Parts: sequence; structure tokens; C-alpha cells
Amino acid sequence: MKETDTVLTEHIGDVGYSTDVRSIDGEQGIYLQDTGWLQECDLVIAECSTPSLGVGYELAYAENLRKPVYVFCRKEVHLSAMILGDPYFQVFFYETEEELMEKVKEIL
Repeated sequence: MKETDTVLTEHIGDVGYSTDVRSIDGEQGIYLQDTGWLQECDLVIAECSTPSLGVGYELAYAENLRKPVYVFCRKEVHLSAMILGDPYFQVFFYETEEELMEKVKEIL
């Protein structure tokens, strides 16, 4: 993705990245950082194969900002009905990383 676009959350998935809340001013710092990224971005691409309250909140926040939201989920996972039932989100199920990356390239 970063070959063609600016990725605001490039650290996500980096095992070396610290998730220690003290490193960014605690919980409020995380909230301000993440909502700031959502306000700044042009679109949201979310991988939702693992349930997360934070990601669910971010999806709703992005919808409220009217940002385009693309949700990806592995085919074998049962995605939340709250995500599937919301017509605002464009949801894509995938089996392989290649399939996922091809769809991301189409979006970008």
C-alpha cells in the first residue's frame, strides 16, 4: 500500500512496535492519535478477522465522518452482524493474502 499511497497506520502489525499506553500519553493519547488519523485519512481499510472493540469503534467513527470504509475478513471467520448489516461498509471476504492484496490494489 505504501508504494502508491501514504499509510497513516504503517506500524500496525509490526511486532516491534510498542503498544504500551504510557508511550503515547495513556488511553486518551491513543484515542486522540487514532481519531486524528481517521479525520486526516481519505479512506479506511480494516482487516477484521479478529474481533476488536477498538476497531469497531473506529469503523463507526469513520462512518460518522463519511470516510469510505473497506472491511476485509478471512472467509472462515464469522464477522459481526453489526458490520455485515451496515450497508455503509464495503465488506470483502478473502481466502489468500494474494486475493486480499489484489482487492486492496483495486481500491487504491
